[in-house]
Amino acid sequence: MTSSITQNSLYQPLHPFLVADHTVDFSGPIPVDTALTPSPAITANSNYFDHPDWALNYFNACHRTDGFKERWQAATGTWDDKIVVDVGCGPGNVFATVGGQPRLLIGVDVALGSLALAQEIGYVPLLADAHQMPLRSHMADLVLLNATLHHCENMERVLIEAARLVKPGGKLVIDHDPQLQAWNYRGLGMAMYRIRHHLYARCLKDLDMDPHERTYALATEIHHHPGHGVTAEFFRGSLGQLGFQVNLYPHNQTLGAETLQGQRGSFPHWRYPLGQILSGINPWSDEAALSLLCVAVRAVADYS
Repeated sequence: MTSSITQNSLYQPLHPFLVADHTVDFSGPIPVDTALTPSPAITANSNYFDHPDWALNYFNACHRTDGFKERWQAATGTWDDKIVVDVGCGPGNVFATVGGQPRLLIGVDVALGSLALAQEIGYVPLLADAHQMPLRSHMADLVLLNATLHHCENMERVLIEAARLVKPGGKLVIDHDPQLQAWNYRGLGMAMYRIRHHLYARCLKDLDMDPHERTYALATEIHHHPGHGVTAEFFRGSLGQLGFQVNLYPHNQTLGAETLQGQRGSFPHWRYPLGQILSGINPWSDEAALSLLCVAVRAVADYS
């Protein structure tokens, strides 16, 4: 073991939870899994979330509402004294909003800039690929993926990899990925979707953003397009076979704990139901809810 490893304050909390043959480099300020192989999706997410201004804007503007806090607190329960892994943590929005006193909070991401911000608020950062993390199986009480799956090339592989980390009796919570049916625009709805940025620039300026930043942001949205997204079958099929009890809550990203009582809430903007109506989608159906909150608990006797 080199002196650079022993002197790195992040080695001690991470080391007990790393796989035996890990290739994590502790010589820098943030541990880096050297097995990570850049891909178009990884590069796109790194480019955007490494940018200091964009990462900070995301931290301040996204997933910071009272409704988000209440929804996640209801879904996860207390984080106190738990080992928590936040996959695709970005700059740390979830913990910054939800709070708590976890025994260990590991943040996995591909963007060094965002991991540095997350570290400032209490995360133990780890730069690694969510498709293959250098963490031991069944090591976490709570594993989170917030707005993460749709940024990854293989959503099912990332879902199964995250599930691998969950202890028997532990919990996996996933939210803020697009529900496929809700975003499956067709006809006039698709036409409106394709010209949406022109509409924002001319008529809905509060939704517009700098074109340069928008180009980089859109490149990260690998599966946030019509015809892409998550479904109930995706979660139940992937996690059910791994011994998880899966509960799903369709919602429109506007309510708090009521989401887990079966309430969808209103749409955050009129453009969503309009696009659905123009596409022949019933906006009042569960399938039209923008997101599908997944709360999955691993069976106590399961060690697969």
